[in-house]
Amino acid sequence: MSSRTLWSILALSGALAACSAKTSAPTAIEAAAGATSPAGASIAGASAAAAESAQSGERLFSGNCVSCHQPNGAGIKGVYPSLKGSPVVLGDPAELARWVIEGRRPASMPAGRYPTQMLQFGWMKPEQAAALFTYIRSNFGNSAPPVDAATVARALGP
Repeated sequence: MSSRTLWSILALSGALAACSAKTSAPTAIEAAAGATSPAGASIAGASAAAAESAQSGERLFSGNCVSCHQPNGAGIKGVYPSLKGSPVVLGDPAELARWVIEGRRPASMPAGRYPTQMLQFGWMKPEQAAALFTYIRSNFGNSAPPVDAATVARALGP
């Protein structure tokens, strides 16, 4: 099989995977909208801004990241990295911003591990990037603090 055929199959697989059904696990939006803790304490008191940010992050992920990283964040083994427990995702938000928006590889991600290259999302505003980063840092089994737009803006500079 030629490498061109292989890459075509991988691209098609990624696109088809993006269309697959979602899992039944609650999304960040559903959790912010009214989930309760095991003790029964409501976490629905999240501000409208936080709920909007969660919704924005989920939309950005679904529209831009799912075809490679998959709906469950697991990626495609040997082709696209998993976001689950990723040192880049869970690490310094400034490095994450420079990687996703500018394509500057963080030290925690060794070069050459995957045959694909991360797309650059230079069109993202700091608010959008912060919402996306907060979403991926708090889903897929990840538990890292949220990222704010000011952190992203500082990381990218003037």
